[in-house]
Amino acid sequence: MRPTRLRGSITAGLILALAGIQTAQAASPPPQPSEGPGGVGDRKATIVKRLLGRGTATTFAFHASGAAPEAGRPVAVLLHGWGVVNPQSYGGWIDHLTRQGWLVLYPRFQDLNRTRPADAPGIAEGLVKAALADLSSDADAKPDLGRVALIGHLAGAPIAFDMAADAKRQGLPVPKLIFAAAPGGIASGPKSRGIALTELSGIAPSTLIVTMVGDKDTRAADLAAKRLLREASAVPIERKLFARALSDDHGFPALTATLGAPAGTDTAYDGGAIKPGPEPKDAAKDAPKPPPFRWSADMALTGEQQTLVSQINIARVDALDYLGFWKTFDIAAAAAFSGSDANALKNNPRLADMERWSDGWPVKRLAVETPRLAAPAAQTGTPAAVRKR
Repeated sequence: MRPTRLRGSITAGLILALAGIQTAQAASPPPQPSEGPGGVGDRKATIVKRLLGRGTATTFAFHASGAAPEAGRPVAVLLHGWGVVNPQSYGGWIDHLTRQGWLVLYPRFQDLNRTRPADAPGIAEGLVKAALADLSSDADAKPDLGRVALIGHLAGAPIAFDMAADAKRQGLPVPKLIFAAAPGGIASGPKSRGIALTELSGIAPSTLIVTMVGDKDTRAADLAAKRLLREASAVPIERKLFARALSDDHGFPALTATLGAPAGTDTAYDGGAIKPGPEPKDAAKDAPKPPPFRWSADMALTGEQQTLVSQINIARVDALDYLGFWKTFDIAAAAAFSGSDANALKNNPRLADMERWSDGWPVKRLAVETPRLAAPAAQTGTPAAVRKR
């Protein structure tokens, strides 16, 4: 038995050694560009981090320090996934945007275990309206209300569409771009759990709409994305685009396009470390009293939601972020602000290109298409994966 054991040990050792060599020699993903779409931007900029509002009705605001350009800063409203109330979970994307000159608003529209999904769109709208009013006379923030883009992830995507549809009625700026990343969380009926969609035909026809999903957990995100695109019926098809990020395990670490892929943690944007400014005099006296709290089951995160939130909170920034979601948003925003349509966006050769692994092998390109929006066949219900986000 001893020689057999020896041969087994030698074989196992060789396998481990070869695996170590393969890992050491594995190609690495492409680095983040220093500038341009998806790029690092101004590395030297100091980022201002502010908390506007009081209690749980708050919005985080981020921008580079110093006076804003004469035209003001373009505004990106980042609407988080359900349960992802700390901006650090999207800190990589926020840092990228602020170093590219954006004013980023992160409305905390959810008080964990106390907010109903049906109430979230109205809360988000009120928070964004109040934040823009607070910053309107701030020379450093200086929001340019003619250049507003909405970014929604998971349940934040239908909230972004609701906000765009209600913009005029609520006195909010009409967004030029809606960017929905891995959308989900849409209620399937009046009494079902999730974000209830308003009449999306109210979205301005001039809006550019881009939905982007990953190739993992595709059915849920695909159905939600196509529904949002379809129900924004006043927006012509030439102003709509559907994109898909593809997973790629050619090198190490592998790129995996899951529902949580648009997130990327940066603890420099931990919301717990960002404190509000001094409270104005008589603020407590003038503030309206909140309605009596009544708990309902849809306020609590499901087990699937808790798992997804945990994955998002530890997500790392990788090439799917800066060459996928961030770059696509950057190019789409430039197109939207210049008046270009989705056809011009689709024909931009930089959009689908994901560059190359360190060994020269191309990273799988984004799949970009004009969406086909035929109404789906009658269904008895919405798939659970769509309902749970």
